[in-house]
Order: sequence, then C-alpha cells, then structure tokens
Amino acid sequence: MLINAETIKEALKVVIDPELLVNIVDLGLLYDVTVSPDGVVDVLMTLTTPACPIGPQVEEEIRGALQDLPGITQVNVNWTFDPAWSMEKVTEDGRIELGMW
Repeated sequence: MLINAETIKEALKVVIDPELLVNIVDLGLLYDVTVSPDGVVDVLMTLTTPACPIGPQVEEEIRGALQDLPGITQVNVNWTFDPAWSMEKVTEDGRIELGMW
C-alpha cells in the first residue's frame, strides 16, 4: 500500500467529532496532510471553535487511526485557527450526515 495524503485522509474518516458525530475529514477540520519519504505524517487541522475541548481526544484518535498503516514512522498533529473553521468547509457527505441536505 502506497502511503500518501489521500490514503491518510481516508484512514482519518474513522475519527469522529464527539459533539457533531461526523468524521473530521467530512467536517472540513483537516486543512493539510503531508507524508515525508521517511514516513513522517504531518496533519494540519483545526477545531470548530478555539475553545473546543476535544483537541487532545481527537489527537489521540488520529494517532490510533494511523499507527498501523505500513510505512508510517511518526504522526505530528499541528493545530491552527487560521483560517477559522466554518460550515462552508463541510463536505457534501458531511452535510448529509448533519441533515443539511
């Protein structure tokens, strides 16, 4: 299996926001994923609000979702609030899950 950003994003669909009950990818919380040739994964993401208390839980779940993928040697989760998250970032699948369609 070739590990690339798309593979990582697909694997991260098991990480569910415990408040909205939609995965972090379809919520649009994932801003960027990079994978270095030596297997270091850098995830740049946000939360729905800067005061959202779920950051540590989500970070732990991200590491758990990626730890068994072949070739991954390290996972770094980096947080940003620039740009701020908004409902416009939610994918079509996320909107369906949220009952917005």
